[in-house]
Amino acid sequence: MSTAKDILKEAIQLEPTERVKLIDQLITSLDRPDKDIDKLWAEEAESRLGAYKQGKLKAVSLEEVLSKYK
Repeated sequence: MSTAKDILKEAIQLEPTERVKLIDQLITSLDRPDKDIDKLWAEEAESRLGAYKQGKLKAVSLEEVLSKYK
């Protein structure tokens, strides 16, 4: 069986577009759904929406957010 070092040596010899595809597939393979994390994010989203509806949070336009990065 090939080691990570062997695979890396072969991968480096690929064309750049093929390396990008490989990297994307590797990263995607790490992105596994986690019900606990999904539940926490759903609770957070509901909490933020509730705070917004109660006037505890204000909305910010997309333009305002993006202007900080220009």
